[in-house]
Amino acid sequence: MNIYKNLQNKIKVIVEGLSAAGDLPEGLDLSNMTLESPRDPSHGDMATNVAMILTKQAKMNPRQIAEMVAPKMEQLEEVSSVSVAGPGFINFYLKPDFILAQVGAILSAGQEYGRSDSGAQEKVNVEYVSANPTGPMHVGHCRGAIFGDALASLLDFAGFDVTREYYINDAGSQIDVLARSLYLRYREALGHDIGEIPQGLYPGDYLVAPGKALAEECGDKWLDRPEEDWLPSVRKFATDKMMEMIREDLAVLGIHHDVFFSEKTLHENGGIEEAVEELRKKGLIYEGVLEPPKGKKPEDWEERPQLLFRATDFGDDIDRPLQKSDGTWTYFAADVAYHYNKVGRGFYNMIDVWGADHGGYVKRVQAAIKAITDGKGELDVRLCQLVNLLKNGQPYKMSKRAGTFVTLRDVVDEVGKDVVRFIMLTRKNDAALDFDFSKVTEQSKDNPVFYVQYAHARVHSVLRKAGEVFDGLDVTTESLAKADISLLGDDAELSLIRNMTGWPRLVESAALAHEPHRISFYLYDLASEFHALWNKGNDNPGLKFVLEENRELTLARLAMISALANIVATGLNILGVEPLREM
Repeated sequence: MNIYKNLQNKIKVIVEGLSAAGDLPEGLDLSNMTLESPRDPSHGDMATNVAMILTKQAKMNPRQIAEMVAPKMEQLEEVSSVSVAGPGFINFYLKPDFILAQVGAILSAGQEYGRSDSGAQEKVNVEYVSANPTGPMHVGHCRGAIFGDALASLLDFAGFDVTREYYINDAGSQIDVLARSLYLRYREALGHDIGEIPQGLYPGDYLVAPGKALAEECGDKWLDRPEEDWLPSVRKFATDKMMEMIREDLAVLGIHHDVFFSEKTLHENGGIEEAVEELRKKGLIYEGVLEPPKGKKPEDWEERPQLLFRATDFGDDIDRPLQKSDGTWTYFAADVAYHYNKVGRGFYNMIDVWGADHGGYVKRVQAAIKAITDGKGELDVRLCQLVNLLKNGQPYKMSKRAGTFVTLRDVVDEVGKDVVRFIMLTRKNDAALDFDFSKVTEQSKDNPVFYVQYAHARVHSVLRKAGEVFDGLDVTTESLAKADISLLGDDAELSLIRNMTGWPRLVESAALAHEPHRISFYLYDLASEFHALWNKGNDNPGLKFVLEENRELTLARLAMISALANIVATGLNILGVEPLREM
């Protein structure tokens, strides 16, 4: 149960009642009303801005509105006291028995607690990773892969109909370079001395095995044949092998996509022409000449007519070319066609996860989405900043299995999947992230993944201990949900349960903001509060979770911490991290 949403709805009913009584105008818009937990607990359990957002609509002083709403709120069965603060904010406390009752609700809901229908099964396409199929995944891809996957899981938990998609960039010149690089390894596999890898080709040893596979499949069929004979076949073989490698790399992180979409199919099936024609019908394409780039003019720049998209009509800085001088389509034209294809599949809500180096590309693609959907479609581009690999605070030079860069597997092999996934979500996506191999493996409060995992494991350790102390003690969720929670009374216990009741609201807000890192932050705060309560029991034996002389109070505390473990497990599952029962 989302107590924030429930109470918000009750406040709406109060306002509607005041309108019906003639104390407030009819038809007030309450869409901007919020219910928050004050930063200072002394201000109450919750606060609402309802009076502040109604002041212009009602043409009344906000404090006057607040003093009309507050007495009505005081009559709510969940509320113990209400006060009006400052210009008209309404602060209020919840009854302790109402807060305590949420433990049973959490346990009864199990890992469905916090699941929301706020997405209303709206279709949303999350496209992430989309690395060029020219080699194994490197650590730079790792962050975007984890971010996109966690965001997709979060949106699913919040009630959206999510499709996870990978866009295969298999139509560019880089695929020709890959094919030529693989052809060298193919010759090598057939016993030829290929010497030093020429500059401009991919030198990594990761192409040795595919080269042998090509030799096994084709024998000497392509040996000493002109490039135009073997290039198309080797291109396909190379791309397929690289995508196999990429899928395997992603699986190591627990990442699986629903759709792998090939850029090449847009070129082969007329997808680009179709999208361009759609823009043409809307009068959004013209032949024109762009101004030279600002600053130093490139030597190869020439003033010439081009086929341009009116991107400036939709918020971009300049109109964008769709065709190159040789008549081939620009990369942007393929991107327009790709997103047009998404719209054709029913996706008007799209999220793309890109590397930070693509920041200058965002406006033009968003402009294209607005154009092809008549403003009905939305594209949110999430840029993932760089990851700095450190050890003891110093730059860390790992051995590189790919030869020239640190692969995703290099990092996972060193510290494990769960550590990598959690740490990559401990900063907002647009902030640089330091990945310190020393920090992420130490067992301390400074290591968030350990601290959160330890909270979950510690709860299960307590449950096992309780079973040893009390013969035949039933610590199943069903049994603990019936425990007498009213026996809990310490302020720290109430505070922990209050924090737990914020989980459903946190899920909704993180999903709507497209910010899965909020889950990591919340879990760390929750774990910190739990560990503090554990330590309090060490200082005051009466606050221990297991009291040999008090079975009923023990059951109440076991119910409380089991509810916490339930939320931690749910949150970790959203992040793609396994909740551990022992450490």
